[in-house]
Amino acid sequence: MANFIGEFECKMDAKGRVMIPSGLRKQLDPAAQEKFVLNRGFEKCLVLYPKNEWEHISAEVNKLNQYVKKNREFVRYFYRGASELGLDSTGRILFPKRMLDYAAVEKDVVLFAYSNRIEVWDKSTYDGLLTDEPDDFADLAEEVMGNAGNKGADELS
Repeated sequence: MANFIGEFECKMDAKGRVMIPSGLRKQLDPAAQEKFVLNRGFEKCLVLYPKNEWEHISAEVNKLNQYVKKNREFVRYFYRGASELGLDSTGRILFPKRMLDYAAVEKDVVLFAYSNRIEVWDKSTYDGLLTDEPDDFADLAEEVMGNAGNKGADELS
């Protein structure tokens, strides 16, 4: 499983191509063969998955019971617009215009890499998201991560 890390500011050319920074390309698993799947993300960003990671995620989604209406709705939305992309000979990715429109991505782009994905953000949207930092990040961290690694803590008392 990939474990990306980093935040990369890039420029998109007039054709919708972005050069993937070398620091990020070095983190790619050779099994991905420089192929990706681009998908809609949450909060109006795009998500770029290495092809081998997409296969794992897609397999999980495909396990959902298709007789449950919410599952079908989720699957349709999840796969809507998904596109297989590859790096060109100069290390650029050409993003489909429809997907760029969805995320309002223009010239200045931030690639936010974490876990097994790379979020693609319009820089101004990304900067705005980060200025909305919770009043007390420590409280949020405790709420979200407070019990991480404390298996059986209740059993000790």
